[in-house]
Amino acid sequence: MQRQQILHLWLAEGSLDSKVIGWAFHDGANGKGPAMPLGDPPYATGVAALQAGWFLLQVPMLLPLAPGAEHEVGYLPNEFVFERRVDVD
Repeated sequence: MQRQQILHLWLAEGSLDSKVIGWAFHDGANGKGPAMPLGDPPYATGVAALQAGWFLLQVPMLLPLAPGAEHEVGYLPNEFVFERRVDVD
C-alpha cells in the first residue's frame, strides 16, 4: 500500500532554483500530523527536491505587489508544493 507525503517549500523568489527560506512536511505514511521544521530545510532549492524524487504539484501564482506595499509583512508568497508516495506495510 502506498501513502502520500507532502513537502511545502517557500523559496526566496518565484523560480525553482532559488534558495529555500521556509518549509513544512506532512507525512501521511506514519499517520501523524505535520512534522515541525527543525534545523535546516531538507533541500537548498526546489530543483534539489525534484532531483531527490519529489513531484511538483503546485507552483505559486505570481501576483504584483501593490505600490507602496513592497515592505509590508505578510505571508511568504513563493510556495511550491511537492509530493511523493512511499510504500507502507
